[in-house]
Amino acid sequence: QVQLVESGGGLVQTGGSLRLACALSTSSTYATGWFRRAPGKEREFVAAITRSGGITYYADSVKGRFTISRDNAKNTVNLQMNSLKPEDTVVYYCGVSRRTIANMYLWGSYEYWGQGTQVTVSS
Repeated sequence: QVQLVESGGGLVQTGGSLRLACALSTSSTYATGWFRRAPGKEREFVAAITRSGGITYYADSVKGRFTISRDNAKNTVNLQMNSLKPEDTVVYYCGVSRRTIANMYLWGSYEYWGQGTQVTVSS
């Protein structure tokens, strides 16, 4: 079992920044992804990063605003969120796979999930 704990969510003004962190209980992972869930919708892909090589993936809606990174020494994956908009006001979840992932953009590709952290962007 892989434990994941998300943190860093909170309230920020439009145009502001937040830094989310996903603390992992193991370094033996293939990739870590950030997803978000809006009311009445499925989890939406935000960004992902592989453990080996640090290859990154981004949703078009956040590309240029969000940056995903990994601190392997701390077993932590971060999501730097800049230029936040009201539509970014959702719960963000961290997902991890220990297996090889063929499609990084699918939430079903990830085996383990954290509890989520709330991001609220005021307007």
